[in-house]
Amino acid sequence: MNVLDTGHGELIQPPDMDAFREWNRTHKSRKLEDKLMDEHEAIARFVTDGSYIGTELYGTVRAPMSLVREVVRQKPKNLRLAAQGALDLDLLLAGGQIDAIEIVYYGLEVYGVSHIFRRAVESGQVKRCVEWSNASFTWRLKAAAMGVPFLPVRSLLGTDTFKYSAAKVVEDPFTGSKVCLVPALVLDVSLIHVHRADRYGNAQIEGINGLAYDYARASKRVILSAEEIIDTDEIRRHPDRTVIPYYLVDAVVHAPYGSHPGETVYSYARDEEAIREWVNAAQTPESTAAYLDSYVYGVPDHAAYLERIGSARLDDLRRKAEAHR
Repeated sequence: MNVLDTGHGELIQPPDMDAFREWNRTHKSRKLEDKLMDEHEAIARFVTDGSYIGTELYGTVRAPMSLVREVVRQKPKNLRLAAQGALDLDLLLAGGQIDAIEIVYYGLEVYGVSHIFRRAVESGQVKRCVEWSNASFTWRLKAAAMGVPFLPVRSLLGTDTFKYSAAKVVEDPFTGSKVCLVPALVLDVSLIHVHRADRYGNAQIEGINGLAYDYARASKRVILSAEEIIDTDEIRRHPDRTVIPYYLVDAVVHAPYGSHPGETVYSYARDEEAIREWVNAAQTPESTAAYLDSYVYGVPDHAAYLERIGSARLDDLRRKAEAHR
């Protein structure tokens, strides 16, 4: 193809689709194997130094917060991150473990711009930051899920977002017009929170399913956290609801309130008080460190974190969600 223009952003993990296909052939079992484990084992086994990770969510909806807190506790080094998000990205950056980031949307919604992200980029803690639009990021995952090295799109053409991306503009060999190519995004590990799963990894999501379908298919390893662990017979009664099949999944973690302080729709509302507490703590490095000491390093696991929050508060969040069903 005739390449007409190239974005200035770095392609942090160039896609090798043949290698990805080979990985799936040799590392992904088609057997129904029990993958249920706690978050400590899941992160220790599959998130290693230098991993290119992704967190799947829609704003604060279904953010895999219990898994993210465990990543911060275990301190794997030199992680690379591709995501859209808010609280999950803040915690990972606050833990000092992210060297490079491919970013789509990063904001705390009504609470404004992230202090954590600003400090991490301006200080040089994040050495590489590449920008993509929401649409182009989605199509990159779709390309990997399809097993192709790129997808042609009209999006990004004529925008500054293209300049900061790693996309290319080429001459369409059929029409001669300009078309933008977005490269496939292959991740080492995806962290995904779901409403329910069986112990083999068949997972179901209610409401907006975000990018879960493509994240699971674009990743070498998939770690699920689930509000409920249910029998496979129950999963099979509603096969149309299974967004992620078992053979894509490497670990299943039972994590009630696993998105707290965010929400899991129909299960519990988001905890505005807890989110404001984080936003205030994030304003300075000192208050950020104090927050991490209290809610991440100061608790050994997700169960202890929930005890710190308190059952009365969690029950109230569940009642608020039920009132809007």
